[in-house]
Amino acid sequence: MKHKDQTSSVAGYKNCIAISNSELLELDCEILVPAAMENQVTKANAGRIKAKIVAEGANGPVTPEADEILYQKGVFTVPDILANSGGVIVSYFEQVQNQMNYYWSEEEVRNKLQSTIVTAFKDVLAIAEEYKVNMRVAAYMKALKRVSDAMLIRTQKPFMTVSRKTG
Repeated sequence: MKHKDQTSSVAGYKNCIAISNSELLELDCEILVPAAMENQVTKANAGRIKAKIVAEGANGPVTPEADEILYQKGVFTVPDILANSGGVIVSYFEQVQNQMNYYWSEEEVRNKLQSTIVTAFKDVLAIAEEYKVNMRVAAYMKALKRVSDAMLIRTQKPFMTVSRKTG
């Protein structure tokens, strides 16, 4: 930390070897979290990724071609729409609280967030396993099913209509 404070960088720290961003992505590790920019794992480097799990912290860090290569290699990828959905979920919770004019404690929000994310992960994983697709495709399948179900509900005629005579 002293070196970082003095130089504003970790580069140049003694007894360390500098590596490039591409070398960083290809290090032997269990979990890789590309969390800075999109299109970092591509068809050009996906074959050299050694991680067993890729959890997308950035938006779109793995290209569609690379996603397929990783899947074929047996790399478990948690897609961005699932891995970094916490902020959107908590924003929804804020909207609900504001509409109800009732506010949850931080612990309640954390518990609700955890429950929501764990449920979403399990649902997507179940689809991935059932249909033998990667997690991104499974997430898309789940999303399309939700949209389809909502559209069907909205287009169905009501079970019973009630009218009131006026006059």
